[in-house]
Amino acid sequence: MFTLDDLIGSDAGSQALNEISSNVGAEPSLVNSAIQMALPAILGGLQNNASTPDGAASLDAALTNDHDGSVLGNLGGLGSLIFGQLQTPEPTPPQLNAGGILGHILGNSQGPVVQEVSNKTGLQMGQVAQILLMLAPIVMGYLGQQKRQQGVGADGLGGLIGSILGGGQQAAPQSSGNVMMDMASSMLDRNHDGSAMDDIASMALSYITNR
Repeated sequence: MFTLDDLIGSDAGSQALNEISSNVGAEPSLVNSAIQMALPAILGGLQNNASTPDGAASLDAALTNDHDGSVLGNLGGLGSLIFGQLQTPEPTPPQLNAGGILGHILGNSQGPVVQEVSNKTGLQMGQVAQILLMLAPIVMGYLGQQKRQQGVGADGLGGLIGSILGGGQQAAPQSSGNVMMDMASSMLDRNHDGSAMDDIASMALSYITNR
């Protein structure tokens, strides 16, 4: 399965897992299981975005302007930055506007992704929402870093994301032969009603304030 260690390396991955687990208030093993499910969904959503010229251009601009990878150097303080800003009216820097990032990546798939991960891990939906909010800037920071290091333009983002997922295949409802892509498809390719459940930031904030 795909973990943060696979994405950003063992040292940074362990630091991120500990930070996420501490903020969520759950055992690292459970949080790691949720991450293994959520990462393919986030990357699959990004690859879907990069599959059209307009989507690729928009993603390229976001990575170029707002996500240079610097967030990976402050993983130990990520939770306080994200959740502190959820509870205050202060403007959120683009690279840490996790709710906005997830809205662009997953759209109305946010609620179904949270529900699926919650059902399969036993974590509360508010906890899963927190996990996704912390994963979003990490993934975007990593992609922005790789984009710069590899000199990738808008037309190469789909291939870059596909190489991370392990096959460079577009997410599709049918079996792709790639376990991670199929997992992403199972959560993304559904009928969505755009309900209030899809507001991950609100879900996470509600869980934090009622905990």
